[in-house]
Amino acid sequence: ILISWLITVVIFSGSCHATMPNMLNVHLVPHTHDDVGWLKTVDQYYYGDRNDIQHAGVQYILDSVVDQLLKNPDRRFIYVETAFFFRWWKQQSDGMRQTVKQLVNEGRLEFVNGGWCMSDEATTHYSAVIDQMTMGLRFLNETFGPCGRPRVAWHIDPFGHAREHASMFAQMGYDGFFFGRLDYQDRDRRRTDKDQELLWRASDSLTPPMADLFTGILPNGYNPPDGFCWDQSCDDPPIRDDPDLEDYNVDDVVNRFLMIASGQSLVYKTNHIIMTMGSDFQYENANLWYKNLDKLIHYVNARQANGSKVNVQMRLDDFFPYADNAHNFWTGYFTSRPALKRYERLSNSYLQTCNQLEVLGGPFSGSGPFGHDDSWTMRRAMAVAQHHDAVSGTEKQHVANDYARRLADGWQHCQVVVSNSLAALSGSSAKRIYCDNLNISVCPLTESSHKFSVNVYNPLARPVTWPVRLPVNGTAYTVLDANGKPVDSQLYIAIFKFDKLMIVKYHLIDIDPVPCFEIPLCVCVCVCQFLRATFDPDTGLLSSLSNLETKQTIRLTQNFYWYNASDGNSSVSNQPSGAYIFRPNSSTPFVISRTAKTESLQTSVVQEVRQWFSPWVSQVVRLYADSRALELEWTVGPLPVDDDLGKEVITRLDTSIDSSGIFYTDSNGREVLQRKKDFRPTWDLEQTEPIAGNYYPINSRAYIKDDVNQLTVVTDRSQGGGSIQNGSLEIMLHRRLLYDDVRGVGEPLNETSDVFPEGLVARGRLLLTLDRPQSAADTHRPLAQEVVLQPLLTFTSGDLHPNTRLEFSGLQDALPPAVHLLTLSQWGEDSVLLRLEHQYQSGESKQHTQPVTVNLQVRHTHTHTHTHTHTLSLPPCHCHPAGQTRNLPRRFTAQNRKRAPFVGPEQTEALRVCGGFWQMVQR
Repeated sequence: ILISWLITVVIFSGSCHATMPNMLNVHLVPHTHDDVGWLKTVDQYYYGDRNDIQHAGVQYILDSVVDQLLKNPDRRFIYVETAFFFRWWKQQSDGMRQTVKQLVNEGRLEFVNGGWCMSDEATTHYSAVIDQMTMGLRFLNETFGPCGRPRVAWHIDPFGHAREHASMFAQMGYDGFFFGRLDYQDRDRRRTDKDQELLWRASDSLTPPMADLFTGILPNGYNPPDGFCWDQSCDDPPIRDDPDLEDYNVDDVVNRFLMIASGQSLVYKTNHIIMTMGSDFQYENANLWYKNLDKLIHYVNARQANGSKVNVQMRLDDFFPYADNAHNFWTGYFTSRPALKRYERLSNSYLQTCNQLEVLGGPFSGSGPFGHDDSWTMRRAMAVAQHHDAVSGTEKQHVANDYARRLADGWQHCQVVVSNSLAALSGSSAKRIYCDNLNISVCPLTESSHKFSVNVYNPLARPVTWPVRLPVNGTAYTVLDANGKPVDSQLYIAIFKFDKLMIVKYHLIDIDPVPCFEIPLCVCVCVCQFLRATFDPDTGLLSSLSNLETKQTIRLTQNFYWYNASDGNSSVSNQPSGAYIFRPNSSTPFVISRTAKTESLQTSVVQEVRQWFSPWVSQVVRLYADSRALELEWTVGPLPVDDDLGKEVITRLDTSIDSSGIFYTDSNGREVLQRKKDFRPTWDLEQTEPIAGNYYPINSRAYIKDDVNQLTVVTDRSQGGGSIQNGSLEIMLHRRLLYDDVRGVGEPLNETSDVFPEGLVARGRLLLTLDRPQSAADTHRPLAQEVVLQPLLTFTSGDLHPNTRLEFSGLQDALPPAVHLLTLSQWGEDSVLLRLEHQYQSGESKQHTQPVTVNLQVRHTHTHTHTHTHTLSLPPCHCHPAGQTRNLPRRFTAQNRKRAPFVGPEQTEALRVCGGFWQMVQR
């Protein structure tokens, strides 16, 4: 056995120690796992504050590691969380920075993964993951150059692994992917078959090997072998190598290590095995670790053994759900903290709008009549929120509050950018109001003003139709568009159509009352141009859904239920439900009510059926006049727990679709994977939890189908769900639990606050579409993007200046339906980052899965008094299904991807904006 330091599987000249082909090579990887928030906030972890909660101080870890690396040139260390390293780097002297650069250049300090954080893989949206990876990788590239580029993705702690993450890592140019957690049954099978090194083919759409990624499963999670932890937080004895001492233990240590190494070699195919020497927030006193590791390497390398041959298997699916024991499925966090999950998704929309307007408004955006600011604070807040103990909902309550506070603070900074940009584009510096509480029908301006303007910005690169509901106190209103023409509206609701990357302004004016038809009893049918929803007059529940274009009808009932959360007091298992783990006491949920009290509203714009199931569950079913989706706006909470029963609330859709136990979920909002009840594609499942073991993450959509019908549900946040019965789809909406699940958080998931002292109230939307399976993606793909990137509303009071520009568009033409504008953001003073993607998965649409060619024209405009415009023609960009892009500059190509994980701008010209506004007036 040859033991050595190892940084990555890629051998850099002069950075990794030599290995022996005829020996078992044991590679030690010194590392620390530094959560960007979990039991303590990000700041508390960095500074070492609140050690009464957990002893951890990241700044001291980095100080100590650098000091110890300098004392021995053979020592190595990897670091992951750029959010922490960036903060530490800013505080270092020029001399220390040069020293660290030397360590990086010599391969003694290496960055792996490289993102701002180690993102969660179940509850994150791919666009936000790309942004946080870009932030981290850009800092490393600009600070350390090629030697700072991570070559390995390192996701040792996330609670299951998404195929889309592997696909993104492969496309970013990583050579390998290592993780520590997978289902205990899967791990046992892989150990038996020596199948812990694999090739992950992470996309059905991208031509191999574009999304192929070598993947290694770490042997001990991410912890050191038993008995070999030499951190100050550990109790293992040090190596005592003075032979004159009675407690000399070198022989014992070496023998135990050789036994562990030999045992580990029996469950891996190659003669190279890895051992992670570190764990959570370790190396604060790095001398303890390195002094013992030096001795371990020295004494073990006197022994020798032979290696083995290699045969790597391929994986096509993902690693969900994850269970660490028979009754411990980590599927609860798919839904935990539903309000935070929604706020994170909404904040992503805010950030993309802020980024776009920062570009479109030019220099005026950062310095204008509303102050000086940029999008940096919001970018950092969103990047931190992607952490696997942030949006996942698996942190302590005070840490969840801190994540939300950071997002709110970031949005305040972005509001300055947005206001400045709108002022530049419209020519009006009128104060703009942001009504951030419209989800609870609160907007002081619209409720008090008799005349106001509503400014709408559409961040998508194609026209959308979006309903706008505003709280007002007048008796009747009219809405005028930018040309002074009336817009069809009702006192109850107004709906407008917005062009691509467009700002428009409408005027709302109080007029004589307009008729609204309100019916006190449940309306039996809601019909629009495209859909018909029928309700059972006896129960008040949905009974069927029809697509009038395709002449489809299915039986559809929908209701709300709750699972009684296990308290751990069971003869089968003592595992309770908690922030991570979903474990119901029974496979049969309790129905909240078999009937709903209802009332209905019908107007020319929208039809509604309002349903009340209990004091803590209600819903509004909406069908807009020109919509292809039925909206279910649910409100759940506060969940009652005075009966001492934790509750996990679901909504279940039961249909006549013959789904045969199969349903489909998206992976991080992108490609879709097939799921089958009580089945895993690569190993024989022994199902021990019939509900929790069949739950999967739903990031933006899920559907069931047969040969004729497909029912798709588009969600407004990440949630967990499954298809437990044939033709059924259930989605968990809310959780309130009374026990900790003993996975480290140390408190139950029981959200209360000054606002909700009786418990959290959550509100959200599900959008239902019914289509033929062959064309369903033509509806649900753009619909899901509209939910992720929704129009931004801002408001101004009173009359507009007569010279105000009322309409603007950032694009000359809409992008083709298959092409999505993924990123438009400021990269440098004179450069922007533009990302386009083909948003359709291979084979899911006859109309839109073919490659698309887009002709790009970049126009630069200064948004000051003197405007200069020129047009730059760029080569055509060929977009292929699921994001594959051809004819891009060399560093974007598959052949060059292993040298290019950094995706930056290829043009230095700024994109010009047109724009738009609209206004409302009451009289």
